[in-house]
Amino acid sequence: MNPIDKSLFNTMQTCGLIAILRGVKPHEVVAIGHVLYDAGFRIIEVPLNSPDPLASIRALRDALPADCLVGAGTVLSAQACADVAAAGGQIIVMPHSDIDVIRAARAAGMACAPGVATLTEAYAALAAGANILKLFPAEALPPHVLKAWRAVLTPPMALVPVGGIVPENIATYAAAGASGFGLGSALYRPGNTATEVATKAAQFMKAWHGAYDAVPAAS
Repeated sequence: MNPIDKSLFNTMQTCGLIAILRGVKPHEVVAIGHVLYDAGFRIIEVPLNSPDPLASIRALRDALPADCLVGAGTVLSAQACADVAAAGGQIIVMPHSDIDVIRAARAAGMACAPGVATLTEAYAALAAGANILKLFPAEALPPHVLKAWRAVLTPPMALVPVGGIVPENIATYAAAGASGFGLGSALYRPGNTATEVATKAAQFMKAWHGAYDAVPAAS
C-alpha cells in the first residue's frame, strides 16, 4: 500500500465525511478549510467546475495540516489529473468511471474515487485501481441497494454515497454499510461564510458520530 493509499484508508476509518466545496473561490477557501478541519473533516474536495479550482486546491494544501487530504472533484480527463497533481492534489474524484482517468490518477500518485451506479462499473473501476467507490447519485442508489451491493463488495472496500446526503439520512445509509459520505450543497453552497459552514459541519459530524460510534464503520 503506497503512502497516499494508506493515508486515505486510515482517514476513512476515523471519519468518512468528505467536504465538497463546489463553487468556492480561492480567496475564501482557506477560512472554510480551517473550520472544516476544526470540525473534524479530513478530506476536502474542490470540484474543477469551481472558479480557479487549482488555486483553491493549492491554497488548501499549503494551509491545512498534512493529515487533511485535499483533492479535486468533477475530474473528466487524464490531463486534468496531471494538473491537479501539480497543484498539490492527492485525490481524484469523478462523476463517472472512465478507466483512462482512473489509471492517470493512479499513475500520478493520487488516490481515485470514481462515480459508479452499477456493479459492472464498480468492478471495472476496482480493476483499474480505484481506492473508493463513489455511489452517485445516491438518490438513485438508496440504502437497500447499498445493502445488496455489500453482499459482494465487502469491507474494507469503501462505498461512499454522494448526492442528496443530509444529516438526517446518514444513520440509514450507515446501517446499510456506507463507509462515508460526500457532502455537497447541504454542507456548502457558493456564498456561504466560514461561520455558516462551521454550523453545518458540526451538524454532519454529530450525525456521523451518532451513526458510527456505537459500532465499527464499514470501511
